[in-house]
Parts: sequence; structure tokens; C-alpha cells
Amino acid sequence: MANQTNTEKTMKKIKLKVEGMHCASCGANLTKSLSKLGAKEVNVNVIFGKAFLEVPEQVTDEQLKQAVKDVGFELKEIESE
Repeated sequence: MANQTNTEKTMKKIKLKVEGMHCASCGANLTKSLSKLGAKEVNVNVIFGKAFLEVPEQVTDEQLKQAVKDVGFELKEIESE
């Protein structure tokens, strides 16, 4: 149990504004790319160009930007909750 609590404390909630997504496949590609950073509970809304996720505390904004860029999209905004 203690392990799970420690894991939860090391995660941060992030909201991304992403430009360039057009279809469900775009959302799936973004989800896969963000998951490689250890992201959990990734929820991508292609229509509004947003992604909601939890990532480990040590993941940087630059890493998030690169993960988005790697699948051909542009990261416009990062918001931490």
C-alpha cells in the first residue's frame, strides 16, 4: 500500500493545448507518444485540441513538447493542475 501512495504523490496532472490533430488516429498517436514518458490516464480530445494526463514529477515541459512534436503536432500550451 505504501508504494502506491508514494507513486501517486510523484505524479502531476497536466493539460496540454495541441495544434494539428484532425482525427481519432491523431489522438491515438499522441496518447502513445505521451505514454512513453510514463504518462497515465491520458485523455485526448481531438476536437478541442487538448490532452489531459498525469505524468511523473520528473517529466519536464521540454520532454512533453518533444513527445508532441515527435508525432507531428505542435504544443501550444502546458498547464499544471
